[in-house]
Amino acid sequence: MKHFIQSSLKTLQYTRNAAASGGRSSDFIRCFTIGTNPSQSQESSVEKSYKGHSMLAPFTAGWQTTDTNPLVIHKSEGSYAYDINGKKYLDALAGLWCTALGGNEPRLIDAAIKQLKTLPFYHSFWNRTTKVSLITLVVSLFLVSREAPIIDLILQDLAKDLLETFTARKMAKAFFVNSGSEANDTQVKLVWYYNNALGRPNKKKFIARSKSLPPLHQQFDLPAPFVLHTDCPHYWRYHLPGETEEDFATRLVNNLENLILKEGPETIAAFIAEPVMGAGGVMLPPATYFEKIQAVLKKYDILLIADEVICGFGRLGEMFGCDKYNIKPDLVSVAKALSSAYMPIGAVLVSPEISDVIHSQSNKLGSFSHGFTYSGHPVSCAVAIEALKLYKERNIVEKVQSIAPRFQNGIKAYADSPIIGEIRGTGLILGTEFTDNKSPNDPFPAKWGIGAYFGAQCEKHGMLIRVAGDNIMLCPPLIISEEEVDELIIKYGKALKDTEDRVKELKAEQK
Repeated sequence: MKHFIQSSLKTLQYTRNAAASGGRSSDFIRCFTIGTNPSQSQESSVEKSYKGHSMLAPFTAGWQTTDTNPLVIHKSEGSYAYDINGKKYLDALAGLWCTALGGNEPRLIDAAIKQLKTLPFYHSFWNRTTKVSLITLVVSLFLVSREAPIIDLILQDLAKDLLETFTARKMAKAFFVNSGSEANDTQVKLVWYYNNALGRPNKKKFIARSKSLPPLHQQFDLPAPFVLHTDCPHYWRYHLPGETEEDFATRLVNNLENLILKEGPETIAAFIAEPVMGAGGVMLPPATYFEKIQAVLKKYDILLIADEVICGFGRLGEMFGCDKYNIKPDLVSVAKALSSAYMPIGAVLVSPEISDVIHSQSNKLGSFSHGFTYSGHPVSCAVAIEALKLYKERNIVEKVQSIAPRFQNGIKAYADSPIIGEIRGTGLILGTEFTDNKSPNDPFPAKWGIGAYFGAQCEKHGMLIRVAGDNIMLCPPLIISEEEVDELIIKYGKALKDTEDRVKELKAEQK
């Protein structure tokens, strides 16, 4: 498969399809530009070649490292990124769903520099910590022993500010991590710790949805045995003839309840879900879905974990996806836009019911023995504090609500394209699924790499997007302007026209 894509697209001089890591040959595809930038001399091209580099690159096939030059980004400003040759790209994925406040925001940079000059690092183990992980301004700190500082807080701390920002329901504590992945790994340990403390050692299984991140499982002996999967809530692809969204949601929830009963409710610990499935293809929940899901979980005393890593901090036109879909979670994972990705940081928000049990159990055991070296890293916390201020001061949620219709309607105007099966999205996140005959049952041949081709055309026209098989995703910075939205729509249209022509060529070759 790799060789077909290489040979067929190399002739175009500007694209190379990244290798597939599963699914229909190209989930988690990355598109690369090859050939020479018009403004780049042959000599400088040689000097700046990174082909065969020494990094084991994430979500990248080995042949890409050896056979092609990576796209090397040099700087960013606002909604744009620039490669080492000076080419300008509209960053329509906000880095990796995360640079919500755009590139080169002075206040975030200043916050990091100020903290670096004061205290570049200290840990948060053994009841030691740093001012910035706790407060925004002044504290009086009195050390009564080397192991137990007493902190007199005068103003809000980051954890408190974060907990107050999340209003879907009251949360009691924030546990800091370094990424969304670490947040979700921590969720597993917290839930197990919680159920062990309650004397429920068998209540350990997690339920996720299919189509979330299956390519991550390949050759890693995953999913783990304690992880179960229930239906993907993608109405367009999976609904039955004549089935409404509400009926579809009811069927999926009935299937979930049957899975719980089959496994035994006493063995199911938690259900984890993104409000909108991001990397799975920007899949919105069908009407009444979360209302019905929560009723079943409550019935069987199963915890609900909301994965807000992509949806959080205004992406959907509300501060959190839980606000948009009336989700009342027991635990929440956040990351990415928490610092606008300027520094690595994430957090787990813990409900009072769970934190009370954890505190009680840790008192019995003498410690809550979980954490990371960089938990609550002072520089990351300083940047996150400033990011939260900016979201509020600049009314980012209201800005998204204002500009989202222009973005959504502009892209959905292309929905009549013969190669588009569905365009779906909300707020400033959107997905396009390419299919033949506009049907979920008529995918293009995997070897054609249609999604990858579209991504390459976007890159050619100066726009960076996310490609996963024949799905492409857009997730621009939340500070994007109306003019930049219009530019995004135009570039999308150009890439779509190129891809429609490519499909015509490939179909002609089949005759």
